[in-house]
Amino acid sequence: MINDKFLKPYNPDETEDSIYKKWEKSGFFNPDTCIEKGVCDKDADVFSIVLPPPNVTGVLHLGHATMLAIEDVMVRYNRMRGKRALWVPGTDHAAIATQSVVEKALKKEGLQRSDLGRENFLKRVNEYAQNSHDTIEGQVKKMGSSVDWSREAFTLDEKREIAVRTAFKQMYDDKLIYRGDRIVNWDPKGQTTVSDDEVVYKEEKTKFYYFKYGPFTIGTARPETKFGDKYVVIHPEDSRYKKYKDGQKLTVEWINGPIEATIVKDSAIDMEFGTGVMTITPSHSTVDFEIAERHNLDKVQVIDQYGKLLPIAGEFAGMKIQDAREKIVDKLKNKGLVEKIDENYTHSIATAERSGGLIEPQIMRQWFVDVNKEFKLKNSKLKEFKTGDIVTLKKLMKSVVNSGEIDILPERFEKVYYNWIDNLRDWNISRQIWYGHRVPVWYSKTSQNDDRSIYVGLEAPKGDDWEQDPDTLDTWFSSGLWTFSTLGWPNETDDLKNYHPTTVLETGYDILFFWVARMILMSTYFLGDIPFKTVYLHGLVRDMQGKKMSKSLGNGIDPTEMAEKYGADAVRMSLIIGTGPGNDIRINEDKIRAYKKFANKVWNAARFVLERTEGVKLDESKIEAEDKKIMDDWNTQIADITDDIENYRFYLAGEKIYHYFWHDFADITIENLKKRLDDNKEDISAQQTLLFLLTEQLKALHPFMPFITEEVWQLMHKDDTMIMVEKWPRSNKQLDS
Repeated sequence: MINDKFLKPYNPDETEDSIYKKWEKSGFFNPDTCIEKGVCDKDADVFSIVLPPPNVTGVLHLGHATMLAIEDVMVRYNRMRGKRALWVPGTDHAAIATQSVVEKALKKEGLQRSDLGRENFLKRVNEYAQNSHDTIEGQVKKMGSSVDWSREAFTLDEKREIAVRTAFKQMYDDKLIYRGDRIVNWDPKGQTTVSDDEVVYKEEKTKFYYFKYGPFTIGTARPETKFGDKYVVIHPEDSRYKKYKDGQKLTVEWINGPIEATIVKDSAIDMEFGTGVMTITPSHSTVDFEIAERHNLDKVQVIDQYGKLLPIAGEFAGMKIQDAREKIVDKLKNKGLVEKIDENYTHSIATAERSGGLIEPQIMRQWFVDVNKEFKLKNSKLKEFKTGDIVTLKKLMKSVVNSGEIDILPERFEKVYYNWIDNLRDWNISRQIWYGHRVPVWYSKTSQNDDRSIYVGLEAPKGDDWEQDPDTLDTWFSSGLWTFSTLGWPNETDDLKNYHPTTVLETGYDILFFWVARMILMSTYFLGDIPFKTVYLHGLVRDMQGKKMSKSLGNGIDPTEMAEKYGADAVRMSLIIGTGPGNDIRINEDKIRAYKKFANKVWNAARFVLERTEGVKLDESKIEAEDKKIMDDWNTQIADITDDIENYRFYLAGEKIYHYFWHDFADITIENLKKRLDDNKEDISAQQTLLFLLTEQLKALHPFMPFITEEVWQLMHKDDTMIMVEKWPRSNKQLDS
């Protein structure tokens, strides 16, 4: 008798959780266990991958589910190929985002973080982060992810703290980290700096003003920044202004009276924009700051860190910039200095990704990573540079992709990557928040000389004369170490030796710069090696109309809810099939429901085969010549499927195994052999063909639909075998040789 479970329809809700517990208990997610139990050889090839750590700010969405499904296909496939397959899980503290969530909760209680103090506030944040972590862990398991939980990491745990401090000190000692006064993206709402990559630009319709500035006409959308403008910048090749000399002085009437202006010639000016003349505000514009740096110009601060005007604004001091704008324009009108106003000007405004606040560039004393500074490379394993070569971080980041040491899929993103590096400025790594890795720098309370008072180290200096820098480090600084800090760095561990560089990094194309590039920066600098050999970029998840899913639009789909309703296997298949790397994914509930029907098809086909082959053991030699053609067709199919997986065409591999099982196997082969077995239930060749095809297809389906394939496999076998460590199907092409 076949198992009684087959008498009922397949119910993933009754199956998936218990199957996952069996996987965990087996220990096979850990490659060490696979070696101990003889599933793979200690000298077998390695497949290693790190899970892009989800932020501990809530629950996983369909984008995370896509990532988990694709990565689990890779890991399960390579485990079945006999490799030492390691998938390292973890979560990211996501400093700004996590702190912001907790601060919003405090606000509802009528509190601010300052009311609690740093220590008590961090306790609240840590409690929230732990609860979020536990939810995420449950979701990762719900999706069937075969991660090695024994190696789980958190970007803010003790081991990562040691790695971060070690990294900071080494870069500081090599003069790649410095403290300086530079223009940064300041978020007045969040009260912290943010990186260039965390600035979101939004189109806004506003007015564009043309003002008379002495003999010139200047244009601006932000008259409130112009109080400190005392430099007129002209392109050196602009023939219209040939008579004005670099450094020439002139007195002009301005907002609060006459000022002395200086002519500056600089090729950064766009001669085609406006009048080809601009005044600059070095303290509140990155472009203006860089011009001022080149010409050693004064930099006058006009706006404070709360978005209010400073005393230089005279009667407007203390006003919020939005409130002051029209009043400033009115004053200029009264002076006859307004030439015209364009009422329908559209431009991009910079906002902070996390808080939504308007960015106000400021010159601030911050910690930076110098991406252009030359240094001597240590212990290089790279193709284009050897140990001792003089390089920069930018050169390292470019070289490993240019040399082919790292492949980016799809290839079109290589150009995007190069363009980002070409325009990369020094990386501001300090943040004015409390949650995160504290900058490992201490200052003497008594010394007034910054150079003599700074101490950088892994631990606080001895004595009471020291106080630690209040800032924390940019989250991407710690997550940039992820591929090797999770494997034990800065210690020379066996994991680091065996599993780094990792085989592949799979993530969304939207964090190519945030994270992927920074991991390349960190790994090439600290290890003199690449962090991964391939970058596979998946697209964004959208609804069937192409709109990005969001709670506000009401078109979001909760992957856990869908897994509970239709099974995780159905969710996984819906996210993998039909979408190539780098392309956005369109999905709705109907698509998920369709793959639940496929799971039912697998279940029913398995029941039929097991009913007709009860008591039969698989023996391919008993398959007769008339059925060899069916085997040959399958061998061709599994060869193609294997080739697709090896070349990261998971969407094609999934579709081929789906199509073969449903149409070739269930609709044709089963129906044809059923007729033969109805005539002769002892048709050995027919039985063996059915058993062979079911066995091989379950193996091929396993990376895509792990739960139902494991359930059927264990119902087929009365011993403790698990399909997750069975050998991947062979083909006539001997693809696994």
